[in-house]
Amino acid sequence: MPAKKRKSIILTVVAAILFALIAWIIWGNTALELNTYTISSSKLPQSFDGYRIAHVSDLHNAEMGKNNEKLLIMLRDADPDMIAITGDLVDSRNTDIEVALQFVREAVKIAPCYYVTGNHEARISEYDELKEAMEAADVTVLEDAQTEISLTGEFITLIGVNDPSYQTDYLFGDSETVMNTKLEELHTENDGFTILLSHRPELFDTYADHDIDLILSGHAHGGQFRLPFVGGLVAPNQGFFPEYDAGLFSMNHTNMIVSRGIGNSILPFRFNNRPEVIIIELKK
Repeated sequence: MPAKKRKSIILTVVAAILFALIAWIIWGNTALELNTYTISSSKLPQSFDGYRIAHVSDLHNAEMGKNNEKLLIMLRDADPDMIAITGDLVDSRNTDIEVALQFVREAVKIAPCYYVTGNHEARISEYDELKEAMEAADVTVLEDAQTEISLTGEFITLIGVNDPSYQTDYLFGDSETVMNTKLEELHTENDGFTILLSHRPELFDTYADHDIDLILSGHAHGGQFRLPFVGGLVAPNQGFFPEYDAGLFSMNHTNMIVSRGIGNSILPFRFNNRPEVIIIELKK
């Protein structure tokens, strides 16, 4: 085979591989995925056996379909009893609170929504406007607060905490001490089965020290680039090869589920890391 023809074939194959890789990356950044976990606990009241929680995190102003219709359809089809939103609904570098509000105004029609802030909300001047509009839409905004969810006379406790960057430096502050103080004030052993909504997964040891039953978190974006047999490559506040990148983590009687999130922030795309919605089913 002539060298010129051989070179042409090689270039054609390389171009085809690059085209397929780019197409796969583009698809993987918009192909929303639903993942389901079951959490069992003897502390769970009988009325909550089978209770379904949809977990949405790190929207970052992304839109899955026009006005997030793909995301909303997935939530409707999942038929949750509540929706937990664990921060970074907006992106501080390209803030558009209307995208967030369009989503929550439709989400509350599906199930009661409970929201906590992420580090991006802590950075924006529009947060008070966002909060006021969400509360007007009947979203429960939990700012270092707890509430009870009741069914037929039984209840579980839901705690929501602001991102630590509201009180300490995002990169170099003592987030662990901030979180420990919050949980000392908000949680006691008499609270029964307790769910914590907190944006930051890297504080798992602190959550477990307070005997929280279930934590829902985000922030890590699944490690942004997920490598086969390795997991996430890099996550904020965890660095390279983060321990808490995505999925279910357990310590003693505490479980934490970390969402890979939906949108992106500093890095404009993901690799091998589809955006996700999580459904958690509670079992007695």
